[in-house]
Amino acid sequence: MNDLELQRLSAAIGERLKARGATVTCAESCTGGWIAKVFTDISGSSAWFERGFVTYSNEAKEELVGVSAASLAQHGAVSEPVVREMAQGAQRAAQADYALSVSGIAGPDGGSAEKPVGTVWFGFAAPGGRVAAKRQQFQGDREAVRRQSVAFALQTLQDDFLAN
Repeated sequence: MNDLELQRLSAAIGERLKARGATVTCAESCTGGWIAKVFTDISGSSAWFERGFVTYSNEAKEELVGVSAASLAQHGAVSEPVVREMAQGAQRAAQADYALSVSGIAGPDGGSAEKPVGTVWFGFAAPGGRVAAKRQQFQGDREAVRRQSVAFALQTLQDDFLAN
């Protein structure tokens, strides 16, 4: 997905949030603030996006969005329990209606047999305590993995949580 397509998707998300009087936040690790950048590329996004969290280190995940040290130690940063906690913690910290989180291995280093380069976990938190997590395995270089992660997070937020 190119930059223009990401902006279109972000604008569509913004329109749906605005129509609901709702807000979104994000907690990003491997995407390093790219989702927040795409949201804030849209004029008027302050009506539905107030803040994002770049939680690249484990310490940042703990301090900024309340991920438990036990979850990080037991499952690692790139895991379902951690992205669920990241999304819920960001939702709580930002007092937002919706939250999305991303933690993955963009490469070229850091992969393992269990979690190869391109492994990315996504967390989503929505009103009413709804929380979901999804895992993807992307191909390509660091830039490609990160771009695909941003696109997947936005598309999933729109399709699974903001449709209707």
